[in-house]
Amino acid sequence: MQLIAMLTMLIDHLGYVFFPDERWMRIVGRIAFPIYCYLLVVGYQRTRSKPRYAFRLFILALISQLPFMFAFITDGVNVIGTLFVALLVILFIDHFKGNPELQVLLAFLALAAIYVPLNMLNFDYAIYGVLTVLVYRYLPSAIGMLAGQFVLNVLFIFVLHFNSPIQFYSLLPTLFIAGLKLSAPEAKTEVRLPRWLWRAFYPAHLAIIALIEWWLNGEIYEEYVRWLFM
Repeated sequence: MQLIAMLTMLIDHLGYVFFPDERWMRIVGRIAFPIYCYLLVVGYQRTRSKPRYAFRLFILALISQLPFMFAFITDGVNVIGTLFVALLVILFIDHFKGNPELQVLLAFLALAAIYVPLNMLNFDYAIYGVLTVLVYRYLPSAIGMLAGQFVLNVLFIFVLHFNSPIQFYSLLPTLFIAGLKLSAPEAKTEVRLPRWLWRAFYPAHLAIIALIEWWLNGEIYEEYVRWLFM
């Protein structure tokens, strides 16, 4: 699943930057984010040290920020930053494990508290991304995660008009994960890629995209840097 997430994300980002008219590349890219969210939850459940797990994610978000900004010509926060916020919310909710009523209340309060900052700072996927992680964490059954993701996408696409309709293709990886849980509940869901490759791929591929874009359209970066530091 790690390999699928990396390849589909790469296709998505290449399409966004270099081939904006190739809609199929953006559709393929919808596969990546749910897998990253699911693997974040799997890693959280399996890690020996949750604080260290959160710290590694925070450092990766920091390392990825400049490549993200220059690859997409933006002042927003990269998706690893969004996943880090989602992880903090999970840590906060799970701190009160054993009291489900309080957990639900605190989840609503946490989401309300982060909603405005996520949008103001232009976090990638913003509150939608945090909720996607929470669905995988707290609706872990096959039916639960499918229903949760379906409702989440309907809400954000057709009610709040927050995402493009192609985001509905993000249900495909959830369908795959749910099918795997039903057919082989004990099966492991990740390819054993080297840790350095898994962790470095996001900032590294964004840096390469940014360098190619700078080589092709250097004047865009001159304008961007002037705007960024005005």
